[in-house]
Amino acid sequence: MSTDRDPLAVEDASAPSPEEAAPAEPGEPGDAASPAAPADDTGAGTDGGGREAEDGPREERSPRERPAPAAEAGSGAGAGAGAGAGASGGGRSAAAEALAAAVRAVESGERPAASFFTGPSGGRRAAGAPAPGSGASPRPERAAAPAPTAAAAPAPPRPALHISAEGLDGVRQVLTAGGAPETLAGQVVGVLGEQAAETLRDDPWQLLAVPGVRPEQADGFARALLGPECGPGDERRGQALVGWLLERAALAGHTVLEASVLRTALGKQSVPEPDEALQSALAEGSVLVFQEVLETPGAARPEPDGSEAEVPVRLLLGLDRYAMAEESLADGLARLISTLGAEPAPAAAEAGAAADGGGDGQEAGADSGADSPTDSGPASPEAAPGTGSGAAAPDWEAAAAAAPSPSAGELIRAVAASGLVTHSGGEAARAEPLALVLAARALGLRACAAAHTEDGKRRLVALGDPEAVTVAGLLSGQEGPGRDAEGSLALDVLAVLDAPQLDVETAAMLVESLTDGTRLVLSGDPGVLWSAGPGRVFADVVAARACPAVVSRTPDAGPIGELVSGIGVGELTTVDAPGKEVVIVPVRDAGEAVHRTVQLVADSVPRAIGVPADHTQVITPGHGGAVGTRALNAALKERLNPGPGRFGGFDPGDRIAYVPAPGRMVPGTVVSADAAGLRLDCAGSPVVVPPERVGEMVRHGWAVTAHQAAGTRWPAAVVVLPGDAAQELTRSWIYTAFSRGERHLSVVHGVDQALPRAVAEIPAKERTTRLRSLLRAPQSEA
Repeated sequence: MSTDRDPLAVEDASAPSPEEAAPAEPGEPGDAASPAAPADDTGAGTDGGGREAEDGPREERSPRERPAPAAEAGSGAGAGAGAGAGASGGGRSAAAEALAAAVRAVESGERPAASFFTGPSGGRRAAGAPAPGSGASPRPERAAAPAPTAAAAPAPPRPALHISAEGLDGVRQVLTAGGAPETLAGQVVGVLGEQAAETLRDDPWQLLAVPGVRPEQADGFARALLGPECGPGDERRGQALVGWLLERAALAGHTVLEASVLRTALGKQSVPEPDEALQSALAEGSVLVFQEVLETPGAARPEPDGSEAEVPVRLLLGLDRYAMAEESLADGLARLISTLGAEPAPAAAEAGAAADGGGDGQEAGADSGADSPTDSGPASPEAAPGTGSGAAAPDWEAAAAAAPSPSAGELIRAVAASGLVTHSGGEAARAEPLALVLAARALGLRACAAAHTEDGKRRLVALGDPEAVTVAGLLSGQEGPGRDAEGSLALDVLAVLDAPQLDVETAAMLVESLTDGTRLVLSGDPGVLWSAGPGRVFADVVAARACPAVVSRTPDAGPIGELVSGIGVGELTTVDAPGKEVVIVPVRDAGEAVHRTVQLVADSVPRAIGVPADHTQVITPGHGGAVGTRALNAALKERLNPGPGRFGGFDPGDRIAYVPAPGRMVPGTVVSADAAGLRLDCAGSPVVVPPERVGEMVRHGWAVTAHQAAGTRWPAAVVVLPGDAAQELTRSWIYTAFSRGERHLSVVHGVDQALPRAVAEIPAKERTTRLRSLLRAPQSEA
């Protein structure tokens, strides 16, 4: 089962060399994880659009729980950081002993977690929520919305940090002295700033902050600079490794890790005193500690006054960046819910269980609670005032009655009564949130539909909404209605499609941009892979049952829709495909898999299905290996567009995957190149990538991973399942890959029984997050 996987394993089976690790696969965690993989592409997801979310509403977020021992020892724990103290064999500090005792006492049940925390047990309250027993109604205060930021935009690459030639030479000298390649100088300055040279001399392990650098490389660099005084127990090494491990966990989707997992991982990196390393990182403030109640099925939740027996909890540690984003997101969602007074978790629709197919991927609702109806429904639509400029309340009931489908009507009624609604469904169900947006505009409200990708936006336009936008374009101000005088998005209703692709930082920025009274719909297919960045926002919101959850009863039609619907509920069935909509191509080894893939794309699919090669997308589990994206792209380029690669490995006509920001892939084609950079055509939009950014932002795109393909569909898809990927397949990966083809799906099948086993037994790779418990906390305290 997937629960045995290493939670720190990055979802990419390939582990590039240090020279290529940073630029090789930008913004993409991959899709196949190897528990033994040491580093992988650690540059992905470390500098996405969430930096602005971190800078904006930080002051408005709630205080965090911190253990009393760490708070008391904070000033002294790091005092010897620059002295190289703490070499192997040295005794642990009192602060480290205190942290170790706290963690172990809580995990063993010897002492209640509340005794080690300054905050309340079970997590923090949402901002603005009343204290337990106060009798006041929770109504979070409105946090200031972040101003529009160009960094969230999809187009121009960020400018390089300006540093003097003398400063850059100083970094090169330090790198050379430590045996590291001078070519890392630019990245080092970008991460550590203008004082990078001085920083590295004082703490060589800061090199771990550079994407692609692994611990053994940082250790060698430190030994070359520090000499004999360098040891595995150096306090600076422990601090750097804690941050590196948490950043690596974020690449795998985690926003936090259990303390026990971090201790074990530090031990594997030869840290002699893992608890002391954790304490040092906590005292520094870059790592935060939280407690979370472990819920037992069927057990009653504790009363707010603590009258019941103590419940088991776990201690979680996370980087400030992701912890703040997750808390900001929880606060913002609670604010939207409270401003319209919605009832939590009304019925998802009893009729949905009886519908054929029930919408793609609805088995995921079993984990999220979306398929567990309650007796209470949303408040009367007429009781919820509109937020438009008109004086009269919108007639939501009339809009629901005129909806094009029962599921669309149900969604409109839910949105009428709640500031936050989740909507689950497959490709055909995308018409339902769009029907809501169009109905809201007809009622005089400012409404918008936003997709994750340009292709998702294109599909919304094809369904009848020429005003559809992408989430990145909406946040940057390049698309959509813009912002009001206070910096909030000028919207009354926002429907976000492809919501499973939202990471916590993007979601936090989006929610903080919505003013009180705005109605937000998070819509998506729960069967697809989660976001490329950290978090599982959509699944956590549904699982928290803090808002109405609508499950579409509109199934996807055709053989591909039938196949994918079965996969979503854990069944791999044989479907009737008279028009060769689904074709299985068995292969015996990697060489045959590559040969058959090229044959399908270049010859078979165009001849038998009528879909040209440039409209057929190859999807494979990872980047490396004999049948990864690199190998497949090389073979496909040789057949479809041979050339010398005179523009940094690219030729005019090459299909590419352009990554303007971590987690976002835009398909395109190389047009030309000149002194300004590589010129691309991305869905009709011209893009120029500066020469120094080509290796980081552009790669060949005939073959991509399922994570890169999520949110985009092509007329035909060829999914390659090589034998070495058998242990890495999950239901969500298969569901995502198989659902990318609109008219045709070919499966190059080399994994034998691993395919049905993954569909039936391995739903998804687990992620450790806090959003679900943060959203549930206000409900338990109310």
